[in-house]
Amino acid sequence: MKRLHVHVSVNNLPESIRFYSGLFATQPSVEKQDYAKWMLEDPRVNFAISTRANAVGVNHLGIQVESAEELAEIEGRALAAGLGSEPEQGANCCYARSDKHWLEDPQGIVWEAFHTMGDIPVYGGSRDGKDTQAQAQACCAPTRPSEPPAASCGSASSGCC
Repeated sequence: MKRLHVHVSVNNLPESIRFYSGLFATQPSVEKQDYAKWMLEDPRVNFAISTRANAVGVNHLGIQVESAEELAEIEGRALAAGLGSEPEQGANCCYARSDKHWLEDPQGIVWEAFHTMGDIPVYGGSRDGKDTQAQAQACCAPTRPSEPPAASCGSASSGCC
């Protein structure tokens, strides 16, 4: 089963956690010093906020899937429609390890389709655990889906959500 993903960049994390916890009537399922996430069932959404981006507002949207097969299905749909997805294998981002495909809609809104394989102890850093400023800025979405993120999650300098 698929789940909608919304990632919003915020200025004040505690204030935003208080707001969204009130709106959703529950505390985040993940809370870090720079990030929080609610895995809601009604509506079925993975809603995340972070202080990592330069600009506040919607960072990106996405579809979270439960299997590699569902991710391949979404990639197949994007390719069949000529949407040009950018694959990213083994991304370390938003305290999770995921395989992804990035797309951009005609308005420039970035979308990710992703399958999460497990939790990691950092927001997004290299495989050696370092979290550089460039990697933090690369998280989450690439500038354009035709270009990999500034710190490609599939490379030795990964970072994303």
